[in-house]
Amino acid sequence: MIVDKIIAEAVSRAVKELYGIDAPADTIVPQATRKEFEGNLTVMTFPWVKAARKAPEQVGTEIGNWLVDNEPAVNRFNVIKGFLNIVIEPTYWNAVLRHIAETPDYGLTAPAADAPLVMVEYSSPNTNKPLHLGHLRNILLGYSLSRIIAACGNRVVKTNIVNDRGIHICKSMLAWQKWGEGVTPETAGKKGDHLIGDFYVLFDKHYKEELKTLKEQGMTDEEAEKASALMAEARAMLVKWENNDPEIRALWARMNEWVYAGFDETYKRMGVDFDKIYYESQTYLEGKEKVLEGLEKGVMYRKEDGSVWADLTADGLDHKLLLRADGTSVYMTQDIGTAKLRYQDYPISKMIYVVGNEQNYHFQVLSLLLDRLGFEWGKSLVHFSYGMVELPNGKMKSREGTVVDADDLMEAMVADARKVSDELGKLDGLSAAEAENVAETVGLGALKYFLLKVDPRKNMTFNPEESIDFNGNTGPFIQYTYARIRSVLRKAAEAGFEIGDYSTVEPGDREIALIQRLADFPDTVQEAGRTYSPALIANYVYDLVKEYNQFYHDCSILREEDRAICSLRLALSDATASTIRTALNLLGIGVVERM
Repeated sequence: MIVDKIIAEAVSRAVKELYGIDAPADTIVPQATRKEFEGNLTVMTFPWVKAARKAPEQVGTEIGNWLVDNEPAVNRFNVIKGFLNIVIEPTYWNAVLRHIAETPDYGLTAPAADAPLVMVEYSSPNTNKPLHLGHLRNILLGYSLSRIIAACGNRVVKTNIVNDRGIHICKSMLAWQKWGEGVTPETAGKKGDHLIGDFYVLFDKHYKEELKTLKEQGMTDEEAEKASALMAEARAMLVKWENNDPEIRALWARMNEWVYAGFDETYKRMGVDFDKIYYESQTYLEGKEKVLEGLEKGVMYRKEDGSVWADLTADGLDHKLLLRADGTSVYMTQDIGTAKLRYQDYPISKMIYVVGNEQNYHFQVLSLLLDRLGFEWGKSLVHFSYGMVELPNGKMKSREGTVVDADDLMEAMVADARKVSDELGKLDGLSAAEAENVAETVGLGALKYFLLKVDPRKNMTFNPEESIDFNGNTGPFIQYTYARIRSVLRKAAEAGFEIGDYSTVEPGDREIALIQRLADFPDTVQEAGRTYSPALIANYVYDLVKEYNQFYHDCSILREEDRAICSLRLALSDATASTIRTALNLLGIGVVERM
């Protein structure tokens, strides 16, 4: 916050002059004064009591008097025990507001040409099923995080790793061969990822029926699984794929293309993108090569059966398999191969993997292995570990077809937004195209905001009905406030009101509270980037909107007869709208001008 820095620097000078204490300004962190006390900012005096050899109240009083005499931004102060509450000179807030209004891309830091390059990986779908609610939390967190990190002055590369090989892919392929009757997305009138997902579910249905029959014949669960002819066919297909069988590879490529086309549609509607997409089918051999290189260097070791392992016991972990006895790779090997290709493609300073918290151990191991294999960013890689998202009625299971499909959920959210907006009169006077744009923007905004406002480390339950509410901590509430402000500004322009000089106006408590909230935005962005938490941005913009609505309720704008006061309030409204738009943009959420 702008004022924070001024006060911190002034207090630093004060304790040096009064007590001879060196207290760097960056170690002094003024906090917003609690509402029950008079003041805008509060500084604790306890750190200097011992060196000053005075009581906390006396230290606070002496520093406060020094600030009043030497810092123009300070109007008065009061001391409560060891807390120095500072009242900022009211007209000084006007200069703060002017700085906010005149700063292009306020709150954002443009990256320098030599800024650190941060790579963010998110989405990581399998090509045997469409994207679902779990993917949505991953994708929205990753995309928002990439925007926030860029806003903190870093260069960013957004990447995706597609899991396009393995037994799960072969299950869908085999089911299509057996029961598909040559169906395509075009003939089925269905998105390709949905079509392939249907066959993945169909395989599981037939597989369970087969196991049931085998167990009725007297087999145990384990015996039935080993005797399954269907699973044996899927494994045989995987072997053929590994051996580059032309027919299997052609079918695999064809079905994957269907899926990719479906993914692209979903990503586009979601409003997210990637700078580079990697595919496991292109990285697993690279990983195998890197592991063998590590074996030669003594970083890994080979067991008698031919399998390759890494001994991580010195780091408090265990032994990790990297290549099976038959020479095939595991997921860890594929991640090493992907890292190798990425490091070849980009001069990465930091790598952030957006992956659920069930993979915490995996990334502990990956970090150690990449470091041992010579990747400079290996030890500092970040596993952005997030909690699972569930529905009010429980968990989702892809194989049983009980997942909440991302496309269906987005469509339902837009439909709900259309219905609720219409019932509340938010679409009155809009053309059909404008109304549809409002429904799309509000529906997707509700979904995104609800998933992003929660601390990413926590598990959460997504409730569609709560998310679409136009009151409370929701996307629609924030978007509606933005539209309301834009309406005020349009009416002001139509009435010929312009933002004039307001430098001599003494703002009231409501104006000051709102300016102070706006001034917090740059620090909030930096903190969100430092802690990898889009939730900080989401909850900041909600608090900002609440503060504006209090101001809007208590302070007349267009009916204010004093043009200087009117100018101040219009400038404050304009800066608030701009900051709302910027904050929502960091979350990947759009705004509408009319609602």
